[in-house]
Amino acid sequence: MLLDRADFADLGELAAHRRRLWETQRDYVSARSPLHRRAWGAARPPLSLEGFADLPLTDKEMLRESQRDHPPFGDYLAADPTSVARIHRTSGTTGTAMNLALSWRDAHETAVVGGRAQAASGLGPGHRVVHCLNYRLWMGGFTDHTTLEATGAAVVPFGVGDTRLLIRTIQELGITAISCTPSYPAVLERTIDEHFQGLRPRDLGLRLGLFGGEAGLDNPEFRRRLEATWGFAVRNANYGVTDVFCNFAGQTEVDNDLHFVALDILHPELIDPATAAVLPWREGTRGELVLTHMSRECQPLVRFRTGDIVVITGTGRARCGRTAPRFRVVGRSDDMVVVRGINAFPTQVAAVIGQFVALSGEYRIVLDGPGPYDFLPVEAELAGDTAADEGLAAAVEARMKRDIGISARVSLLPFAALPRSEGKTRRVIRRN
Repeated sequence: MLLDRADFADLGELAAHRRRLWETQRDYVSARSPLHRRAWGAARPPLSLEGFADLPLTDKEMLRESQRDHPPFGDYLAADPTSVARIHRTSGTTGTAMNLALSWRDAHETAVVGGRAQAASGLGPGHRVVHCLNYRLWMGGFTDHTTLEATGAAVVPFGVGDTRLLIRTIQELGITAISCTPSYPAVLERTIDEHFQGLRPRDLGLRLGLFGGEAGLDNPEFRRRLEATWGFAVRNANYGVTDVFCNFAGQTEVDNDLHFVALDILHPELIDPATAAVLPWREGTRGELVLTHMSRECQPLVRFRTGDIVVITGTGRARCGRTAPRFRVVGRSDDMVVVRGINAFPTQVAAVIGQFVALSGEYRIVLDGPGPYDFLPVEAELAGDTAADEGLAAAVEARMKRDIGISARVSLLPFAALPRSEGKTRRVIRRN
């Protein structure tokens, strides 16, 4: 059950609302989810959210196993199958694709919460937004479309592919905002350069860029490059964990931290990714995000390990007036690379790459074997028609040593040598 304008709500009112929801959700999951009963064993779900530390964690592999043994939705489908109103599938970029089931209520709550994040980023009535994510089975397509509609904006369901038609559509319909992955504007820039002589990206008149699905927007150089090229405000408006909630956090017009706008129906925790010990939920704490549904019918999850490493940046009232906690995503535990005992994440590499105007910003980390590693192998792409300078790779390596504390081996590639993605771009390639 949603609380009206929960991202602005008094924290005491929120706490009481959450307690009431958990009392119902606890009994529902206990009675209807065999997966959770197996995971908990002799443990019993706590009466209050404060007792969660005594309850075992769940993770993605448990969900995969459940769906393998109990297709198509796993035995954590707690609702009657006739209650399923919408079906999606994850992209499968980090493993087996998962089947996702939503009831009508699940879908409604997803749209409302995602709409809070999109609205916080500046979208609303009067905007025409073109949505450029895959509309097939991926939740990022249709479900994120509903979050855009929840803001009151007019939504153009374009999807991916046929970028020339997309450019013409933006021009013809007077579109003011675009929703896509952070890497997708580079695809459009290339199309404009090759097929629209004399047109610049900023000539399209887009005022707002709403991004999600990939890392990179915490890199100031990358943001500045996007804003300078396109002339729009850049917002990380769509942070989510697909198995849990497609979008529950976004940046605001006055703050680049992500605001956790689902506190009324989604319970967050932080744990040490190595030991699983619970960490305090307070400003400055860094750990793996763990999430629990407090209102979910079809596939409720309790203490689910997201794999995302985050740092809490604020818990009081923000400058925008929201009481929603703020955080930044540092990286993913499964993308973390250990180089001589130092943990490195792709987001850190992106921040270094973005400091060099001679580089396009595209890169990937190519790993041989399971590690640990003596150095980080990075393939970085040159910008435009830039020629490789003998000292450029060494300069990038030196900057990584200075900023991240790791040794890197940088290979420079010609412009457009690395693939551009219309979905999620893979930054870490593991060759086992």
